[in-house]
Amino acid sequence: MEIPYTVAERPDTGLYNAKLGIWLFLASEVMLFGALFSALILLRTGADYWPHGADKLNVPLATVNTFVLIASSVTVVMAWASLRLKEFGKAKMYLWATFACGLGFMVIKAIEYGSKFSHGITPATDNFYATYFLLTGLHGLHVVGGMVVFAYFLGPGAKMWRTEPERYTNRIETCGLYWHFVDLVWIFLFPTLYLL
Repeated sequence: MEIPYTVAERPDTGLYNAKLGIWLFLASEVMLFGALFSALILLRTGADYWPHGADKLNVPLATVNTFVLIASSVTVVMAWASLRLKEFGKAKMYLWATFACGLGFMVIKAIEYGSKFSHGITPATDNFYATYFLLTGLHGLHVVGGMVVFAYFLGPGAKMWRTEPERYTNRIETCGLYWHFVDLVWIFLFPTLYLL
């Protein structure tokens, strides 16, 4: 039995099921990160003193991480476009590049965290570091989640390309939407935590 609307769009929404599902999931993620950003704003405006992020955090490393994530957004779009052109080999190359960018982001973040922990700085240090570790840690978990999904579609999930190429292409598109959201969150985190 075939599940309806895995390839064709639903008549009521104009979206196939996975795309509708990812948009609903991303709406809940917007609420989650929106609440955390709101908490940060309330803490900052209510504090007698709030440190400048550039004085406490590694701005050059964070800048490199920003470019790494922007590059990963480009590679995931190129993977999806390659699949639309029926070029599976190229798509895999771009998916590997996306995965590598995610891994690079996490390595840089681990270096940054390691530096803080080696100096005795933890989330318990103060409200600034509590919000820094909470927001960047949650974002990092989202990066790892995306990498797991990409690893699946590069590994066992790649079999779907042979049997249902359009469905596989749709899955990469939905993964790409999630990945763009993760990148967008970082685009807000970077200036908010590191530059303001």
